[in-house]
Amino acid sequence: MRLLFLGDVMGRAGRSAVAERLPALRTEWGLDFVVVNGENASSGAGITADHAKKLLAAGADCVTLGDHAFDQKEMLQFIETEPRIVRPLNYARTAPGKGARVFTVGGRKVLVLQALGQVFMKRPFDDPFSAVDQVLKAMPLGGAVQATILDIHCEATSEKMAMGHWCDGRASLVVGTHTHVPTGDAQILRGGTAYLSDAGMCGDYDSVIGMEKTEPLRRFITQMPKGRFEPAGGPATLAGVYVETDDRTGLAQRIVPVRLGGRLQESRP
Repeated sequence: MRLLFLGDVMGRAGRSAVAERLPALRTEWGLDFVVVNGENASSGAGITADHAKKLLAAGADCVTLGDHAFDQKEMLQFIETEPRIVRPLNYARTAPGKGARVFTVGGRKVLVLQALGQVFMKRPFDDPFSAVDQVLKAMPLGGAVQATILDIHCEATSEKMAMGHWCDGRASLVVGTHTHVPTGDAQILRGGTAYLSDAGMCGDYDSVIGMEKTEPLRRFITQMPKGRFEPAGGPATLAGVYVETDDRTGLAQRIVPVRLGGRLQESRP
């Protein structure tokens, strides 16, 4: 299968980049399945139902969330009616929606799951390793499903790497989100799992992790807030990762970072 994962969509700039580029990429790259992290799609904090619908309409087969999953309160209800949205497995036990879902693509089954890290995160979450392990054991790669994509949403690269090795041989792709900075460690692990510590963001990189620079700089320099953070609105880079898998085993055969448009150096399959 040919899989594409796009990192955190940041505000209007990120949404526009996905809407403008993704439809053509599905055809050009012959994509079978696309996951988009919509964690920051609406004003940089969560995602509204309308914005989720637009990402899906642009060609996303699944939208993952993160620690800001329910910052936009309407998502509490909308997620119950839209099965293509996946929230973190180890969020509050009473949270609506599901943290893992299986999708059918041309007779092949794709498992998408997401977990939140614990290191340096502002709120305590349940153990992501045991949560992920339970799902992977119930839906084995190369058996129940032909591809498995795990979005590990956390701050620490060490925690993301540990998750990659924990899932090696049991997932097609383990990819990090949350920091908004693409890493340069795309690789296929020894057991056959494609891995990238962070996919980066779909947003304006002439910014402070996607936010217009003035207020973050003020807070760093003076330790005093004066205004709200606002997403930067300049030309956006579409950032993520492309993976090719073996349908028989579900393991990765190829991994390529994706960076298109905006300020970053281009990378494509």
